[in-house]
Amino acid sequence: MEEKSIWAQLRWPIKAIIIAIPIIGIGYWAFDSGKFDAASHKNESVTDSIANRTDTPAAKTTDDKRTFNYSPEKPVNGEYKGVVEVGASGFNSFVVNIDKEKNWEIISKDFGKSFVYEGMANTADIRTGLKDYIGAMFDKGVKSRNIHFVISSGAQKEPKTALISSELKKMGYVVNLVTAEQEGKLALKCVLPKSYYDNSFVVDIGSGNTKISWISGDVKSAEAPGAKYYEKDLKDDAVYAEVKATAEKIPATKREVCFIIGGVPYELAKQTRNGEERFTVLNDPEKYSTDKVKIKSGVNIYKAIKDATNCDTFVFDWDANFTIGFLLSVK
Repeated sequence: MEEKSIWAQLRWPIKAIIIAIPIIGIGYWAFDSGKFDAASHKNESVTDSIANRTDTPAAKTTDDKRTFNYSPEKPVNGEYKGVVEVGASGFNSFVVNIDKEKNWEIISKDFGKSFVYEGMANTADIRTGLKDYIGAMFDKGVKSRNIHFVISSGAQKEPKTALISSELKKMGYVVNLVTAEQEGKLALKCVLPKSYYDNSFVVDIGSGNTKISWISGDVKSAEAPGAKYYEKDLKDDAVYAEVKATAEKIPATKREVCFIIGGVPYELAKQTRNGEERFTVLNDPEKYSTDKVKIKSGVNIYKAIKDATNCDTFVFDWDANFTIGFLLSVK
């Protein structure tokens, strides 16, 4: 009786163990094979070296997607201003709300429109197109005196832009010509957060040239070939070497984060943008594959800058353009 009593007491615990063994085994298989992985269902942020700084926005890694969490100050009692950039590949236009403290936010933006570059080369077509641009800014509340036109350094090398400049002057507008050095400085004014002045730099990869800028006492800027260097019969290796040598001028203390803008970075950022995020952290250059020669050339420039600086955080700003830096400079 005593033996039977002991067996009766042990019978259910033993059965529970027998049932549990395959369940545990299945759970171990699922975890080990990745079929059940908590990290695959939950965003696990890994903060890189700058994220522990409380005074700066931080770049983080979430699974394979890195994020940059930063919210610029909103303008207070600002005024709407408009700018049209005549670039080497087309037109970009922006309407921006700017306050007295130079805080700004985008009201509207339009990238990549082209008049003369796509066959609209006669003066009547250019004038009509420009009027459409200007009219759209009026509709958004921009006053005539607050509309500006800027011809980039790359576009100034294109003979066709002389037609645009001539028509604008006939319409009573001032045409602002900027050098590559000025572009780099204006890009920095627009793109670089004040909390990053001491440790970061700015890159603007345009079609006609690449501008690299940083702060060392005052704003420094250097020029290198742009993403359409192949049109000048320049070879990849030669451009890589030239861009790398230019980027090596950036002081070692200014290489922690790169804020990057321009046509090619825009195309790269599109591939990994999360919703409507303002900032997108680019992948390493090696992760981009394309058949488009301009993109491939731009990635070659990007790689040269990365190799020269060993910077591992390249942040694309979806709202920024050097012409907004120009608006911030207008009194």
